[in-house]
Amino acid sequence: SESSLLIPLLIELRTYIRNRDSGQCNNFLEFCHQSSGAICHLNQHHLDQQLKDGKALVMFDGLDEVFEPGKRKDVITDIHRFTNKYPKVRVIVTSRVIGYKPQRLRDAEFRHVMLQDLESEQIETFIYQWHELTFTDQGDKVRKRERLQKAIETSSPIRQLAVNPLLLTMMAILNRNQELPRDRSELYNQSSRLLLHQWDVERALLEDNRVDSKTIDDQNKQQILRKVAYFMQSNQEGLAGNIISGEDLERIIFDELKSREFTNPRTVAKVMINQLRTRNFILCFMGADYYAFVHRTFLEYFCAWEFVRKFESAQDISLEQLKTEVFGKHWQDKSWHEVLRLIVGMIDSKKAGEIIEYLMAQDGEGYKFTKLLMVADCLSEVRNRYEIKLTDTRLLNRVKDLIHYDQNRKRFSDSDIRAKAVVAVATHWQDHGDTLALLQKWARSDTDLSVRGKAIEQLAQGYKDHPDTLALLQEWARSDPYWNVRGKAIEQLAQGYQDHQDTLALLQASARSDTDLDVRVTAIGELAQGWPDHPDTLALFQESARSDKDWYVRCRVIEKLAQGYKDHRDTLALLQQSARSDKNLTVRGTAIEQLAQGWQDQPWLWEFLCDRTFHDPFERKQSWIIDNPRQVALKAILKYYPNHSQTRSLLLDRAEHDSDPQLRQFAQDQLEKL
Repeated sequence: SESSLLIPLLIELRTYIRNRDSGQCNNFLEFCHQSSGAICHLNQHHLDQQLKDGKALVMFDGLDEVFEPGKRKDVITDIHRFTNKYPKVRVIVTSRVIGYKPQRLRDAEFRHVMLQDLESEQIETFIYQWHELTFTDQGDKVRKRERLQKAIETSSPIRQLAVNPLLLTMMAILNRNQELPRDRSELYNQSSRLLLHQWDVERALLEDNRVDSKTIDDQNKQQILRKVAYFMQSNQEGLAGNIISGEDLERIIFDELKSREFTNPRTVAKVMINQLRTRNFILCFMGADYYAFVHRTFLEYFCAWEFVRKFESAQDISLEQLKTEVFGKHWQDKSWHEVLRLIVGMIDSKKAGEIIEYLMAQDGEGYKFTKLLMVADCLSEVRNRYEIKLTDTRLLNRVKDLIHYDQNRKRFSDSDIRAKAVVAVATHWQDHGDTLALLQKWARSDTDLSVRGKAIEQLAQGYKDHPDTLALLQEWARSDPYWNVRGKAIEQLAQGYQDHQDTLALLQASARSDTDLDVRVTAIGELAQGWPDHPDTLALFQESARSDKDWYVRCRVIEKLAQGYKDHRDTLALLQQSARSDKNLTVRGTAIEQLAQGWQDQPWLWEFLCDRTFHDPFERKQSWIIDNPRQVALKAILKYYPNHSQTRSLLLDRAEHDSDPQLRQFAQDQLEKL
């Protein structure tokens, strides 16, 4: 495939900026050629040619790990220059969400996407492949794989954690030698111990003749990490940050070692920190003398554990202080939610119940909805919910009341709250005797369509094997009067019942003939994802691209054809036909974009784009229309042929003679940049 011919380049931005500041490199090309932080060194001249030809996939990793705002701006500028110099190269930039400002990369025409949790199918694929690579004994491999799959299927806490790739990996490792703990905090505890065991402080101490080799065991390391996490939550950035300076880290380690009467605690602390500079353990080096937990989960876990220690063991915090100064102060801060949930799960159930009652009693119109949903999350962590049964029931009734809160108002925020309440009931009270009937009722007849959609989703995912669920989904997909309900049912059928004998035919019928364009697009998307190789799928897409009555559907199908069936003998001709003769300007523009993107290396593309730049029949009748197909073609020429001998003359011609004043202005602006 085309992607297999690309050179993959991974550039860690924290290493790049450090090396650039130290004079080892001036740009990304020099970094790959000679810098000490590059993963492998590449010939600069050859790499330059590969990049000009678009034969590389470049990932700039960890923009958030360049902490100084000025240097982060410099890095973004360098990335922008790189994409301008090598317009054919596919570029990915990664960053954590917290603190990220998207506008500059958006201005540079980067498309923003959010990395989602793993879906059920992806979890299954990971488990299968991990066990295939890890085990040699066939019987042991199957037993351990099935045990992990069963744990995920039967335990709600484990299922919620399995969507995280790091935690899923930890589960797989732990599952080799034991059944997984059902308690989330204990799962974190055992996962952290795996990483703590790898942090071989003793070896480093033995190799350093300045210090004695007194054992620093896992308990010492855990105490250090609890103090580090507690310090992080109390500093300026709070739990949103996951970052600590080397100076603060050294001081915390020194204080802990000194209290344990280590010889030369300052030197031992420096040895431990030096270890982190060469290898990531549960803490990792971030560059510029900053450190962080290797994953935010461990920051939250150790922070929660320190609060629990102060409450239960040291008794530095009373229950009243825990309620008011920890939960009361922080429940509105999303970066604290996971810590609060973990605290509830680690303390005595009745004391956890008192905290839940305290939060339920706090009023405030602006926040009470989100507070109740957060409290429901906390309830699911309680070790023994039977011990607080009255609190449990009271909270369930309060959350159910949210579903029909002030239905006379139709604001989006109210609808969103009601939908979230449906998810809360289905998630936290799945085994309650009334929940299934309630979900069926809300899915059938609730007047709020967002409530209906969420109820359908929760039925399909939480009660997939119930005898009524499949029939209800099929009924809603075929005949519900509301398009968004039909679309939601189609999604759930495709994702949860792919192997059922009726699902494919139902999706094909919806893709061809549903009266709503969004439902047809939904069905087309599910067919592309779940049945790309079925012999009928391509034919259906070709039919829709040529003759669907709505331009929006034709656009989406053209994208599916270009991206999923590029090598089929009919695809190129169909896209060229759509680009030349579809009656809708947006469809023509979409086809031009897909042709330029997918066939950029073909010798015919230059002439084709020139033809479209001159001869597309678009006539401007409204000033707000922006996707003139001639301008789409001209943009593609500038992107893929910036150095072509005729590009400048073509711009000059369009700046003077095109009938569209907006395109003329665009061409003039581009000439000034050349």
